[in-house]
Amino acid sequence: MNRKNILFLVADDMNYNSLGAFGCPVEGISPNLDRLAAEGLLMERAHVTAAICMPSRECLLTGKYPHRNGAPGFDPIASDVTTLTEYLHKYGYMNGICGKEEHCKPIEKFEWDYLGDVFNAKHLYGRAPYIYYQKAKEFFELTKTENAPFFFMANSHDPHRPFAGSDQELEKYGYHTYASRYYTPEEVAVPGFLPDIPEVRKEAAEYFSSVHRCDETMGMVLKALKESGMYDDTIIVFLSDNGMAFPFAKTNCYLNSNRTPMIVRAPGTTKAGEKDSAHYVSGIDFMPTMLELLELPIPKDMDGRSYARILKGQKESGWEDVYTQITSTARHDLYPMRAIQDAQYAYIFNDWSDGSYQFMNESKNGRTYQAMVNEAKNNDLVAARVQMYDYRSKEELYDLRKDPDALENLIDKPKYQKTVNHYRHRMLSYMESTKDEIVLQYRMTIPGLNQI
Repeated sequence: MNRKNILFLVADDMNYNSLGAFGCPVEGISPNLDRLAAEGLLMERAHVTAAICMPSRECLLTGKYPHRNGAPGFDPIASDVTTLTEYLHKYGYMNGICGKEEHCKPIEKFEWDYLGDVFNAKHLYGRAPYIYYQKAKEFFELTKTENAPFFFMANSHDPHRPFAGSDQELEKYGYHTYASRYYTPEEVAVPGFLPDIPEVRKEAAEYFSSVHRCDETMGMVLKALKESGMYDDTIIVFLSDNGMAFPFAKTNCYLNSNRTPMIVRAPGTTKAGEKDSAHYVSGIDFMPTMLELLELPIPKDMDGRSYARILKGQKESGWEDVYTQITSTARHDLYPMRAIQDAQYAYIFNDWSDGSYQFMNESKNGRTYQAMVNEAKNNDLVAARVQMYDYRSKEELYDLRKDPDALENLIDKPKYQKTVNHYRHRMLSYMESTKDEIVLQYRMTIPGLNQI
């Protein structure tokens, strides 16, 4: 057994390309996480399994797909599923969490020794970086007193809505929380999957202000760790639970939904400043990887597998794509979606799409979606995007090398039918091997599959 600690830093609703280390052009957006990236390994093909807060975290901490851990939506995991923290507890680890603890349920299955609740008025609803410093420092001192290795999960509430300086924030809290940097619309970049119109650009500025504050929060936790003297005895992992809370990102299965800005600093394992752009790792792989790094046995019933050798710089086969999914939203509306993503294509199956059932999610509450609806009245291209977002297509296929923002659905293009059939069979294989609950529906829906 390796008694190294684990610090797990998780952003809330941050797109994979919103950090400077991952190519974000916004000035000064993420100095703290950029420094961490310079000390560790950038996993450029890392993905989360389910691009929505609670299911994403529960996949990370169980090593199982949502339909296998009992929590396909905003649900508690099944009682017979072993969590990472539950497992570590048996080996003498102290477990701590700060922020978003309500997204790991039932709470007794995670065996937290320390709960740092920050989502309250006293702590500015998790929007004050110094609060995370205080909570982290308190936990680290506790573990030193107990002479125990630790797992500490620091969950930022940024850049989740309501964004810094937004009308939503004022409406929800009655005041604007403080941010050290408020970006202007002229200073930011509008993601390519959204129209570059004034109201969208304004909300993008609010989002990036929250990204910057998230970086400060993570910097405060890292500061506390360094001051504890345990920095070089700690495996540090940073990622986001899903993409940004805008249309065509969070609560979907697009590249901008599941790809995550993952940084790993593992003393004795990773090399400073390295990048891995070859291997597609998934959220379900986090638990077995951490166990292997700690030299602990890996339970056999997990869906994920360890990428510890990849962290050491080895090239591995069998990591060419990822299987991702959504089943329901926070409102418990059912929108079953499954996707396969690899270096060239993304293939998506929207089981719910029937031309009349409308997609609803949190991103529709912001100024961006409403701005798109208004713009659609006089802009056919935006109108088509709104229609696609609201009702989707039963299947979608995108050439990610040419179209990473998923603007052109190729599913009905004659020249792509061989490719479509390849991914249909690949999807069926994933569904069958993982005992996915919608496999029979998929067979009945897709032409030709029911003869296999």
